[in-house]
Amino acid sequence: MLAEERRTLLLELVRQRRFASLPELVEQLQVSESTVRRDLEHLESQGTAKRIHGGVLYSGTSPKLPHFEQQAPGQWDKKRAIARRAAELVNDGDTILLDGGSTTYEVARLLVGRSIHVVTTSLPVANLFAADAKSDLVFIGGNICPRSGVAQGPLADEMLARLRVRRTMLSVAAINEEGFFNNNLMLVETERAMMRAADEVIVVADSSKLGHQSMTHLCGLGDVQHVVVDAEITDEWKARFVSAGVTLTVAEMTNDSSPSEPHEKDVA
Repeated sequence: MLAEERRTLLLELVRQRRFASLPELVEQLQVSESTVRRDLEHLESQGTAKRIHGGVLYSGTSPKLPHFEQQAPGQWDKKRAIARRAAELVNDGDTILLDGGSTTYEVARLLVGRSIHVVTTSLPVANLFAADAKSDLVFIGGNICPRSGVAQGPLADEMLARLRVRRTMLSVAAINEEGFFNNNLMLVETERAMMRAADEVIVVADSSKLGHQSMTHLCGLGDVQHVVVDAEITDEWKARFVSAGVTLTVAEMTNDSSPSEPHEKDVA
């Protein structure tokens, strides 16, 4: 079996099981343990698998949902750079509440295998952590949006009202001088409940969202504590966030957009 064929089969085994131990993979593929380890190292470098103690978790590409598939291809490198920086803001032992945005999903992929408590309204995000023995997972129920796989509505809001978390991390559809926007009224109500549950609210958004508005106003600029954005943000927008009292983190990409060597900086 060629290496590429073996790795494709290996990835499919991990994807189907969500978690697989090293001995299981050795037995299924009928190859040596060292070969499986090399293949897993390759898959991890591609972002499709995450090695943890005792085996490997699937952490593959975004789900086949309209919300993810309609994202502009040119924005994914920015989203992943933002996600790398945002994941560094999460400490082991934290309880973090994640929504179902595409950038938030990229953050979630990087948090798999960490010793954290995850609360989420997103089925795709919950699926990432469902077999992760190092994290604790709470899924918020409610009406599931078929476009995004996200729970929203009164049932979700009621459950969120009973929880307290260290950090809430949100994606948004647009940002302008009035604040942050999303394009679904029911979703915005649920995201407000997510904000009320948290000590700190972090918005992750690529620079294409700046200077625009969407259908429903979520909150003002100063109602969140932290924004993580890519390096194409203008000086005008940097000043606007700082003036609103928001901690701004700018994630810079390398020329080859490599996930392994990001250049990052904070703006106080």
